[in-house]
Amino acid sequence: MPTATRDEASIEIAADPAVVYELVSDVTAMGERSPECYRCEWVGDATGPAVGARFKGHNRLGLLKWSTTCEVTTAEPGKEFAFMVIDGKGREQTRWRYRIEQRGSLTHLTESYEFLWCPLIARIAEAPLPRDRQLGRGIRQTIAAVKQAAESVQQHPVRLRPTRG
Repeated sequence: MPTATRDEASIEIAADPAVVYELVSDVTAMGERSPECYRCEWVGDATGPAVGARFKGHNRLGLLKWSTTCEVTTAEPGKEFAFMVIDGKGREQTRWRYRIEQRGSLTHLTESYEFLWCPLIARIAEAPLPRDRQLGRGIRQTIAAVKQAAESVQQHPVRLRPTRG
């Protein structure tokens, strides 16, 4: 039975890599950019992006709604933010990654996903609508929204996260 395996999309952004990182690593604002994930919140003691921090993502596709537990695997400001979707037994399901590279005056952002394991029920559910096409469209919409937000912030600088003092 088919299932999405991996995809990636890239975009050039007229903003500093630090601004782009702040946007992609602020999972609490993911609902503003993603066509599928409408809300995320940090769980446990987590309050922001750090390796090992967990968050819960709430997703919808038409009438279908579900949530996922995710764990941050990479948190390198200005360079990379990545997390793993894990199931209730700790099994790694999908790896999501945002790579950020400065290229002259632009920032090159690449979002990617890779399915590592997919439950049978998800494979059956995707039969009428191939998941890889949905996710491919979704990552392209998400990075376009990140570009718009980052370029807006770059033109009108504001602090994205309050500093702790």
